[in-house]
Amino acid sequence: MKGLTDIAGIRVGHASDYDGLTGCTAILCEAGAVAGGDIRGSATGTEEWDVLNPLHVTDRIHAVVFAGRSVYGLEAASGVRRFLEHKGVGFRFGGLRVPIVPAAILFDFGVGQPGIRPTREMGESAAAAAHDGPVQEGAVGAGTGATVGKILGMKNAMKSGIGSFTVEIAGGVKVAALAAVNAAGDVRDPSTGRIIAGARVSPSSMEFADAARVLKTRPVETTSPRNTTLVVVATNAGLNKVEAAKLARFGSLGVARAINPVNMMSDGDVVVAMSAGTAKASLDALGVAAAEAVAESILRAVRMAPSLGGFPGLKK
Repeated sequence: MKGLTDIAGIRVGHASDYDGLTGCTAILCEAGAVAGGDIRGSATGTEEWDVLNPLHVTDRIHAVVFAGRSVYGLEAASGVRRFLEHKGVGFRFGGLRVPIVPAAILFDFGVGQPGIRPTREMGESAAAAAHDGPVQEGAVGAGTGATVGKILGMKNAMKSGIGSFTVEIAGGVKVAALAAVNAAGDVRDPSTGRIIAGARVSPSSMEFADAARVLKTRPVETTSPRNTTLVVVATNAGLNKVEAAKLARFGSLGVARAINPVNMMSDGDVVVAMSAGTAKASLDALGVAAAEAVAESILRAVRMAPSLGGFPGLKK
């Protein structure tokens, strides 16, 4: 299993700055992908999101970019556009090629050096590094500075990152996901309900406080915009834009299964769905697979993250 790159035509590249502890991730589909989006968080930062609306005239996209450092990270998408334009990828407009590249950001200013941010050059580097081999997971790309379990503040949080997973259904149809996990809540294994990464009772402890219980039993500040889970779901099944938008909503169910609490006022959670093939499958079957792939990607994002920046990680 390679993760998101199990879908033919999709390539993934990362650029990471380990001094600043931030980075960006480029998901390329140079032949174009029919796409839809779903926003469940209330503190999002996005660019070209309207192209994912089924009513928008654009019928396909050429890449998705995820980046750290809040709105400053959106600059990385310009580098991906420049890379694709130089390759002749995008919609033809006269003598130009115009790549369509929606982007979304997460807030990782709580780690590393805040003056270091994803730039246009970093976005271009991520695009140039994109390949169709196994997706690199953990503290890379947009997940370089990601953390989880911030309900009791950054000092009690844990390290997170990028995870990716693929589910195959009947007829050789595949649904794959990639998640950059920077959640305020805890990450729970849906099969057991057990917290595997999240808010700790103290900076020196690995005992979990249970963020949902904390919210219900004592006043805590939850409005700081430090959180976001960014997800791409891709399939080799052929979809139209309405169906792609619905697949993104199915993917959001996987976010809710693996993170609790989730979609809070301080979260910027988004899902982008991409159709990059012509295989046939029912949308409901694809939705079941999407929710599973997203949940497993989130689990992998924390399991593959090493200790970094003063935050403990699960990967040894």
